[in-house]
Amino acid sequence: TVARHEVTRLADLPRPLIVATGPLTSDALSAEIAALVGGSHLYFYDAISPIVLAESIDMTKVYRASRWGKDAMAKAGARGAEVESPGDYLNCPMTEAEYTAFIDAVLAAEKTSLHEFDQPKFFEGCLPIEVMAARGRETLRFGPMKPVGLDDPRTGRWPYAVVQLRQDTIAGDHYSLVGFQTQMKWGEQARVLRLIPGLERAEFVRYGMIHRNTYINGPTVLDDTWQVRGEPGLFIAGQVSGVEGYVESAASGLIAGRNAAAFARGEALSAPPRTTAIGALGYYVSHADPAHYDPTNITFGIIEPLATSRSGALGPPPSGIDAPKRANRKALLAERALADLARWAQGSALRAPGPIIEPVVP
Repeated sequence: TVARHEVTRLADLPRPLIVATGPLTSDALSAEIAALVGGSHLYFYDAISPIVLAESIDMTKVYRASRWGKDAMAKAGARGAEVESPGDYLNCPMTEAEYTAFIDAVLAAEKTSLHEFDQPKFFEGCLPIEVMAARGRETLRFGPMKPVGLDDPRTGRWPYAVVQLRQDTIAGDHYSLVGFQTQMKWGEQARVLRLIPGLERAEFVRYGMIHRNTYINGPTVLDDTWQVRGEPGLFIAGQVSGVEGYVESAASGLIAGRNAAAFARGEALSAPPRTTAIGALGYYVSHADPAHYDPTNITFGIIEPLATSRSGALGPPPSGIDAPKRANRKALLAERALADLARWAQGSALRAPGPIIEPVVP
């Protein structure tokens, strides 16, 4: 049954119940969730980059290049990694004087007013350019405007700073400004961003914008099964649970859904081991430092590390992994995860009338 109406009360709804309201939860439901879990919400503002029309870019002032040289590309290809072509990005080079003028304009530009909160908190992975510029005049030059590896074919040297444009559509008619999330007002964006060489006559298909993301303080609220502590049968999943990314949101919903089904059948709840990507995500959400909690993507950094000896060498490899592969930590982590996931899935598969999810392991 699909009921299309606003939900503002959770306490009266039957269990199991999965709350996956997303990052733009209404004020009424936010207050209800806060009351139910017994803790206050955290928040941060997320920002998106502007997009320009390709035909409005002055191609005489930009050049195609990525930071990958041919040697690096060959090595990456040999490892089976995803490889960029040499011309994946358009680069807008800046001199020191142009960069200085640009930073002055960014810092002086009128910003969108954030009325709801006095101290906005941004996800570190997508900081607005004015927030970075306010941290130091060189911050952008060591961040999204870093020129390293981007030789200008007209000079044979790196520019002082560079703004990269990434093709945003298959047709190649739109380009986004890489790492240029911003909270500047739209009129200010048009003025300031046209200071970038090559974008003097840029036509903006979309201006940069910000939006509020609301999420709970997972370590004070959730178990690694995505069930709310002290509230049997209540699960919180998706971005509101404190994860970043579509895959991560879906992963949390997958485990919450399996456990909601287990709860309905009177079976024990379970979470994948921390050695797996999904299990590590649940472990982070439920065990991170609550005083400094930030949403996270799935990264190798949150996965349980491989065992090491006192000398720092890797410990015994997981069963079935050949010794010559031991130097490749990521391959070892992945193979260990597949083996552990298979064992967990076999032991935690929902029984009658049959497994809801059949694990697929190469």
